[in-house]
Amino acid sequence: MQNAGINRSAPITVLGRISLYLNSIRIWESLFALPFAFIGMALASQTVNGQPWPGWSIFIWINVAMFGARTLGMSANRLVHAREDAANPRTRDRHLPSGLLKSWEVAVMAGLGLAILLVGASQLNVLALLLSPIAAAYVVFYSYAKYFTWLCNFCLGWALAIAPTAAWIGVTGQLSYEPLLISLAVAMWAGGFDLIYACPDFQFDREFGVKSVPSRIGIAETLWLARTMHFFSISALLALGLLLELAWPYYIGWVIAALLLIYENAQVRPGDLSRIGAVFFRINGYVSVQLMGFTILALVI
Repeated sequence: MQNAGINRSAPITVLGRISLYLNSIRIWESLFALPFAFIGMALASQTVNGQPWPGWSIFIWINVAMFGARTLGMSANRLVHAREDAANPRTRDRHLPSGLLKSWEVAVMAGLGLAILLVGASQLNVLALLLSPIAAAYVVFYSYAKYFTWLCNFCLGWALAIAPTAAWIGVTGQLSYEPLLISLAVAMWAGGFDLIYACPDFQFDREFGVKSVPSRIGIAETLWLARTMHFFSISALLALGLLLELAWPYYIGWVIAALLLIYENAQVRPGDLSRIGAVFFRINGYVSVQLMGFTILALVI
C-alpha cells in the first residue's frame, strides 16, 4: 500500500495516529472474514433461537472479539515481516518500513488486540474464552509459516476460517459440524486468493529465501491450484445449503459467489498479473458480503 501524500515532518494528531494504525492493519480487509463470521452467527442463532438475530449483546461482543483478533494478527504480521517488507519493492512503502510507525507502537497494537479479543470472548461464554488463546496463538503463528513451510498460503486461509466457527461458538457455547463446513469453505476461498496474491512476489521470494507456493511450484501451477481450491470452496458452500435445507435466496448468493470466483480466476494469467489488485480487494469483498446478505435473507423469509 502506498503512503503517498503524508507529510512526515508535520505533527500527527491523535485521530491521525489512530488512522495510521487502522491503515497499517488494513482494516477494510475485514470485509473478507467478517461477513462469514456473521453467517456463522446467523446460522447458529437460527439453530438455537429459531431466528437469525442473536441479540445486541452477542452481536457486539462477537464484533469486539473479531476486531481484537484481526488487530493482533495483522500487527504481528507487520512486525514479523518487517525485514521482507523493507526489501520488497511492492511493500517497502508500508507503515513500518517507511517509518510512519515504530516497531514498539505496532507491538502495543498487538498487545491491545490480544486484550480486546480476550475481553470480547469472556463476555460470550466459557468455551469462547477457553478457545480464544488458541485462536490468538494461531493468528500470530501463521505469520511465521513462510520461514519454514511453503504451505504458508494455506495457513492464511485457515486463519480467516476461524471466524465463522468462532462466531458459532460465541452464540451457542458449543462446537458442531455445521460451522466446520463454513470454515472449510472459507479456508479454501481465502487460501486460494492468497495464492493468487502471492504470485507477483514469485521472484522476490526465491531470491530472498521466502517459502511460498509460487516460489515452490511456479506461477502457472499456483494459479491452477487456486482454481481447484475455489472449486472446493464453492462445493462446500453448496453442501452447507443442502445440509441445512436453506431457502432459495441462499442459492442465488451461491451462484453469484461461484460466478465471481470464476471471473476472478479468469482475470489472472501466468503472463499477466496486472489485475491482481482489483481481483484481491474488490471481487473477494463482493463474494463475502453478498453471500452474507443472501444467507440472512434465506433465514428470514
